[in-house]
Amino acid sequence: MNVLRAVDSGVGRITLNRPDRMNAITVGLATELENAITELSADPAVNVIVIRGAGGNFSAGGDFDEVERLRAEGGSALAALFTKFRAACGAIAAVDVPVIAAVQGVAAAGGFELMQACDIVLVSTDARIADSHVKFGMVPGGGSSARLPRLVGRQQAMGLLLSGDRITGAEAVALGLAYRAFSESEFDYAVTDFANQMAQRNRQSVTTIKRLVNTGMNHPLDEALDAEIETVVRHILGDAGAGSVEQFATRKDREVRG
Repeated sequence: MNVLRAVDSGVGRITLNRPDRMNAITVGLATELENAITELSADPAVNVIVIRGAGGNFSAGGDFDEVERLRAEGGSALAALFTKFRAACGAIAAVDVPVIAAVQGVAAAGGFELMQACDIVLVSTDARIADSHVKFGMVPGGGSSARLPRLVGRQQAMGLLLSGDRITGAEAVALGLAYRAFSESEFDYAVTDFANQMAQRNRQSVTTIKRLVNTGMNHPLDEALDAEIETVVRHILGDAGAGSVEQFATRKDREVRG
């Protein structure tokens, strides 16, 4: 199996399972990854998904041996690798539940692109992150040229893509590419704790917020704000909001009182 999956306490856990190849991406791995994301999201017992790599690395990107084999077979065969990987990354935005990337070790080229596609990124402070395509005379094929400028702005994206410079997990947080960085010694506990806390949140609230953010990014501000008002009114009037207002008011009162 190129991709392992498990469910524990509301958390769907996906592990890229090619540690001997630093979890390099193949057509098979990309296909299994898309299926795992889609199927776990459809499980009502899963409120959040965590993706990580086996063997201490997230992913080193595309598998060079597979790229060479597909190249020899022609354009259609080669395109399948990038199409399948795009579908896996696209599934992250398409599913209802949030998808967290837990990044340790190497996240390079396609591994970096998979990281960019996730909703939330948690990194080890000493992770080794780079879009290294240019160093091998290649160009990105998994989304960096489109996603990276939207995440960090044109200047930073150009710098990272054209230099191939490697950054640490701490630098990824500073650039807005990751939410939090943790030391290697605390990484596993911190990721588990973060995911478990999110899994205990109201599922409808979490999935609605994800949808609002993703759709709002693709619409003018006024339209996004209108959609937010319409959504929050429906939410409060619906079953999910029945006890939420009272709970919110009680918790707010406790915070104000200290």
